[in-house]
Amino acid sequence: MSDDADAIRLSGWALVLGASSGFGAATSLALARAGMNVFGVHLDRRATLPNAERIVAEIRGLGRAAHFFNVNAADHDRRAETAAEIQKILAARSELGQLRVLMHSLAFGTLKLYVADPMKDAVSPGQMDMSLDVMAHSLVYWTQEVVGRGLMARGGRIYAMTSAGGTRVLPNYGPVSAAKAALESHVRQLASELASRGITANSIRAGVTETPASTRIPGYEEIAAEALRRNPHRRMTVPEAVARAIVVLTHPDTYWITGNVIGVDGGEDIVG
Repeated sequence: MSDDADAIRLSGWALVLGASSGFGAATSLALARAGMNVFGVHLDRRATLPNAERIVAEIRGLGRAAHFFNVNAADHDRRAETAAEIQKILAARSELGQLRVLMHSLAFGTLKLYVADPMKDAVSPGQMDMSLDVMAHSLVYWTQEVVGRGLMARGGRIYAMTSAGGTRVLPNYGPVSAAKAALESHVRQLASELASRGITANSIRAGVTETPASTRIPGYEEIAAEALRRNPHRRMTVPEAVARAIVVLTHPDTYWITGNVIGVDGGEDIVG
């Protein structure tokens, strides 16, 4: 992290959904370096759990508090239970209302064609509903929890990770593209509804980035090669670049930036 980024000092807590890898992990660490404590929600089995434990250890090594929850962030009961536990922790520390950041970085959706041959291989209603619920609608429900419980107050920041796929067609990406488009719509609505509370909401559109989720996209190698060709910097986006941008956007002086899709891609999206 650069000296300029290090000069930004933040306080309070962040709640990162998808905190154990990719953008969520990088942002958890970046916010901790800037001075924030971190709640993390992630879903890891035994094979990938060590990475979540590493992130927790690094955050605590920076002198910050870290409480991670290994639960399905899209499960309604687990969401309520986790929010209640966060509320309990903040209340015990006399820090209710000190949740400054809610970051939505959940990447779990179906990658299937809408019309396939044979048709039984096409996306099903259940798969479509799951993709939209996890990758889009869950942002609304988590916001209801953190605002409704008084965890986030004036000065709060809500970020949701979107992608260029929300407005572009890629093979097999239809359900995820629909989820990203819905996510951006939810962010606009939340920005409007939360303005009177002094809470901002923005979508963060990263460039093509190698993450555990992106490498599962069919044809990822071709997508990455095209991103390298198009990007004016001739390199792909990395999670740390997005994390550093979020640190800057969390500064109190950015209170008038809300309801946007903010590109953090080195100019990738503007080049044909």
